[in-house]
Parts: sequence; C-alpha cells; structure tokens
Amino acid sequence: MRNSILVVILLLWVTGVFAQKTDLTLEEAVMGQWRQFYPSQPANLQWIPNQENFTFLNEDRTHLLVQKVGDKNAKKSLSLEQLRSDLGLEFKYFPSIKWKTETSFSFSYAGVYYVVNYENKKVKIQQKTELPKGNNLDRHDQTARIAYTDQHNLYIQDEEGRRLEVFATNDKNIVSGQAIARHEFGISKGTFWSPNGQYLAFYQKNEADVTDYPLLDINTTPASLNTIKYPMAGQKSEYAQIGVYNVKSQKVLMLKIDGPKDQYLTNLAWGPENKMLYVAIVNRQQNWMQLCQYDARSGELIKVLFEEKHDKYVEPENPVWFLPNNSNEFLWRSERDGFKHLYRYNIDGKLLGQVTNGNWVVLDVLGLDKSEKNVLVKGTDESGLNTTLYSAPLVGGKSVTKMVKKEGQHTFMVASNGNYILDGFSNLETPYELHLLAKNGTAKQLLYKAKDPYTEKTIATTTFQTIKGEGGVNLNTRLIKPADFDPKKKYPVIVYVYGGPQAQMITNSWLGGASLWMHYAANQGYLVFTLDNRGSANRGFEFENCIHRNLGELEMKDQMTGVEYLKTLPYADTDRMAVHGWSYGGFMTTSMMLKYPDVFKAGVAGGPVTNWAYYEIMYGERYMDMPHENEEGYKKTTLANFTNQLKGDLLLIHGTVDDVVVMQHSFSLVKSFVDNGILVDFFPYPMHLHNVRGKDRVHLMHKVLDYIDEKIKK
Repeated sequence: MRNSILVVILLLWVTGVFAQKTDLTLEEAVMGQWRQFYPSQPANLQWIPNQENFTFLNEDRTHLLVQKVGDKNAKKSLSLEQLRSDLGLEFKYFPSIKWKTETSFSFSYAGVYYVVNYENKKVKIQQKTELPKGNNLDRHDQTARIAYTDQHNLYIQDEEGRRLEVFATNDKNIVSGQAIARHEFGISKGTFWSPNGQYLAFYQKNEADVTDYPLLDINTTPASLNTIKYPMAGQKSEYAQIGVYNVKSQKVLMLKIDGPKDQYLTNLAWGPENKMLYVAIVNRQQNWMQLCQYDARSGELIKVLFEEKHDKYVEPENPVWFLPNNSNEFLWRSERDGFKHLYRYNIDGKLLGQVTNGNWVVLDVLGLDKSEKNVLVKGTDESGLNTTLYSAPLVGGKSVTKMVKKEGQHTFMVASNGNYILDGFSNLETPYELHLLAKNGTAKQLLYKAKDPYTEKTIATTTFQTIKGEGGVNLNTRLIKPADFDPKKKYPVIVYVYGGPQAQMITNSWLGGASLWMHYAANQGYLVFTLDNRGSANRGFEFENCIHRNLGELEMKDQMTGVEYLKTLPYADTDRMAVHGWSYGGFMTTSMMLKYPDVFKAGVAGGPVTNWAYYEIMYGERYMDMPHENEEGYKKTTLANFTNQLKGDLLLIHGTVDDVVVMQHSFSLVKSFVDNGILVDFFPYPMHLHNVRGKDRVHLMHKVLDYIDEKIKK
C-alpha cells in the first residue's frame, strides 16, 4: 500500500514538473512580449539628488522603497495609503514620481501636476498646477510655466494659470511649437525653455508649398479625405524658422537666419547663461553643416562656430552639451573620424580636442565623474552587439577607459555626486539584473535579479554568429531554432530583414533583440534568421553610408552572404525559404524577391518602400540625393521596373492611412504586376498607420505566418 502511494506521489510530481511547460501561442507572443513576458525590474528607479540613496517602487506599486548605498536591503519609505491620506487623492497605484530635491518630488495625476514635500515621513502639497488641455506639454520646473500646442498654434500657461499666446494664426500652414523635419536629425520636440524659464525658443514651419496628400477615412458615410502634408523627394519642402518668446514682454522675435528657406534648422539648444541659442544648420543636400551661435534677445547671428562637410551626408543628431563646471565649453558629437565621438569646443568655436576615440559609437553622455575631469559616456563596443560604460578625460588623448567589462546591453544612472552608478543590464542569458557600481565601474552589489519569465513556456533557442561579408566586413547574425531542435532534421527558413540605416536588429540583450513571434514561428518548425547588413546602425559611419545613392544593393549582397551561410548548415532547408520585413524591411523583402527570384519561395512585405521618389525629403534625400541628381539610383530602386522577374509568391501588406510610407507605394507596384500579367497577393489593413498595432497585430502575424506556411510547407 505504501509503495503504491509513493508511486502515485512520484507520478503526480513528474506530471506537475512536465505540465509546467506549455506551448507559446501566437496571441501570447504578439500581445505578451512587453507585458506578462517582459522581465521584471524595479519600477521608477532613480537617485535622490545630492544623496547616495536611490528609490524605486515595489512590485505591486504600493510602496516607495529607498535604499542607501552600503545597505543590503531597501526599506519601505512611503506607502500608497499614506500618500492617499496625506494628499486626499484616490490613487489606484503609486504614481511615477520624479525627485526634484532631497525632500521633494513631482508627479501628474488626473490632469494635475503636483510637487510634494516629503520630510519626516509626512507628505504635503508644495505646488499644484492644473495641466492645460493641449498637446506637446513642456513644463519649466523652476517657474511652473507650461508651453503647449493647440492644433497648429503655440501657447504658454503661466505660473498663475493664465493663457499666453506665443504664436497663433488662422493659417494652418504655419505650425508652431511642434517637431519639424518629420522628426529627423534627432528632433523630437518643438519647444525649448531657457534655463531660467524667462524665454521660450520654438520651432516653426511653413508648409504652404508642401503637397497635400490624401488619406481615405472609411469611418464616415460617405468616406472622406483626410489630407496631410507630405514632402516627397525632389519636391518643395517645409520652411523652418526659430522663434523666441519673452515671457516678461510677451513678444516674439525670429532668429535672423540667412540661407535658402528649405535648409534644415536642427539640434536647437540654449547656452547656460540664458542669452545664447545654438543651432546646427544643414543644407537641403545634407552634405554641409554649420553650428551657429545666436543672440536670443536680438535674433542676431553672433558667430559660425565651425562647419562640417562630407561628400555623402552629415547628420547631426545631438545638441551642444555644456560642461556643468564650465559655461564656456561644450561637447559636440560628430562622426568626422568615422565613428560618433565627442569633441570639446569653447564658445568662440575653438576646437580644444577630441575627447573620445576608437572603433565604437557614443550613444549617450551621462555626466562628469566626481573629479569633474572625466566625462562618463555610454557607448557600443567594437562588435556593435554590446553597450558599455566609458570614462574619458576632457583634455582628450587616447586614455579612454572601458569601465564595464560584462557583455550585454546596459542602462546607466549616475548619482549626482558621481560616486556610484546604477547599472541595469541584460544579455542573451540574463533577463535583467541591476548592479551598483563604484565610480571606477567595479561591481559593488547585486541589487536585483529578474526571474526567467518563460519558466512555464516552451521557448526557442537563440545563437549569434559573426560571418564575413564582402571585403572581409564582419556581419552579425542571429539564428532562432525550435526548442526541440534536432540537427538531423531539415527545417525551412524564415529570413527576417530590416536592413536600413538608423536601426539595428541584433543586440546582445534578452531574446537577442528578436520579437517573440519569431520564437513562436521557430517552435512551429522553422529556423528564423536575421542579419544586420551594411547600412545598419552602430557600426560606424562608413558601415552605414556605403549604401548612399544605391539603396538595397550592398544590403542585398550582405543578405545573400547570409543565405550562403545558411546553405552551410546541414539542418537548414534552403530550398524552402521565406523572407519577411516591414518598412525598409518591406523594401528589402520585395527587392530580394524580384532581384534574387530563385532564392526565396515566398515573401511578405509590410509597408514597403517601392519607389524612393514617393518617400519623404528629409530621410530619402539624405540617402538617395534628389531624383534629378541620381536618376540611375532611383531607376534601380524603383521596384515596378522589376516585377516581371518575380517567381515566388509575394504578399504585400499596407495600412490604408499609412502617413510614413504612403499607400501609393504598394498601389503602384500592384499596378505594375497587373500590367505584366503576374499574380501577386495584397492585403490592406483599414485605418491603420505605418504599423498595425493593438489586437489587430495578432491578426497581422497570423496573416504573415499562415501565408508562409501555405507557400513553403506545401
């Protein structure tokens, strides 16, 4: 009897262990990657100013925890219940806060901005501001003034709650206070407060000469047209200006900027003295830049500090960064030596030296160390797969120190006194860890270690491989294999591609930078392969700009190098391959199906660029020049010229109100297929923009993978 009980217990235990692993559904893969399957990490993590304490929220967001450097564990500091009681607010969860001083923090709740004082375990409202009903809110902390836009106009809500008109007009072609240049050149906003909050600089664009582009709204009866401004390559562009609003006088002046009206005004920033503005002016051809200094009170040009030129393009993406301990000097990021590095200048435009150097890319300036003689930066390593922490002396030279050796993708937060650094990182084997580092980069304490979020799910396996491309260039690849991979079997292959500049698909991070649907697909019996070709980001300027004027050519050569590598794998069935990508990846997918017609049996191209003359000026002309300047390049990349070469099955997918890659791309390509009597598949996503988001994304991935199944598994 006893033996029988033991057998039953053992069976139940074994069954329980194996029952823990269930197959990942496509719905879970699409909707859950950034939710239930995202590795846990401390929420709202930040240093308290001027202290060696940092705070974060507990997992159920009911307590603010504080941890002092040197303490083993964090301690509960402020509860949700106390916050509710002291402030009289009905929070469901602890709000995301931002420390302002050692004893005060801010947050927004129900359209109201609060600054609260927190001392001796008591919470008291220090400042309460009702947020204006508008867009692009930009608050100046010291004065509590808030810049915001209402449709195409710009306003300020002052510290007394009054609405001040910065620039308002009935002409909808004049757009103030919003990002310009279609968010290129690192531009992400349109308003810029002076450090003391007495002035507001802002971008303004005149779109009167930009073509109206029609998008069909099917949600009205009858359907209606929603027109947007879309500047296509070689056509007329928007015209940018920079305004400065004086809060005291309530007057606006425009900077007196000379040059063609379609030049680009980029990387706008204030100097620390509240008097000077710094603007990187780029010509329409994007092969020349001037960094200019303007007087914000008169609008006059003070000086051109320096110029940069390149026969292909220049691409400033980061404003001046003034040294906290020296208002007469700043750091500037440039790719002039082949990699993005820091250069130190004074406000007279004199180059004081190159600060960082090496075959790696500066990603972020974190601040100065405690000595204030060295700058701390986050950068890539030479492979491009990892990020790390560097320290470089401001005087320049070659003594750049790599402070963190552990490979992976890192996020750093430096304490205000420069003594300690929080390092959150992941790599292919590590979901997430948080470490406390000393100022020299050595690890002092493991603060947090996330659990594997897939302990109850069957997940595929990922490997990296570096292969040699044309001319011996190193190309990073990622291969995802089924969880039950058998090297004696042959597996069909899905090649996932993006391939364009400013993007990187493969990183040494959790899941390797892959989408979770790729793991689902692998477990359905596929190999899922990705290669970052020349043209991709974070490998240096020449690695990217070699594609100039001939988009797709070198990228496809590198992708075919990847195909040749796959052919060396005995378990890869390279007679049954599909290719899939979106946007630039849609351009690459369609290009490979048409120009390498014997390689892939099927392709699924989402939101594809099919003719660069239909794409926007700012991005398109940087990489292709204007159509009249590069007729041969545009001809070779107009995919309608090659539709008669299609042999495999091709599915085009497009959002019907795509305002990035407009539907004209797919429609013109389909027409060419029809003209050539060649069958092609097309699927629109009604009322979706450039990406299919929300619950419809599950439908999208079913469509993509079902199509590939049908075409290459039959």
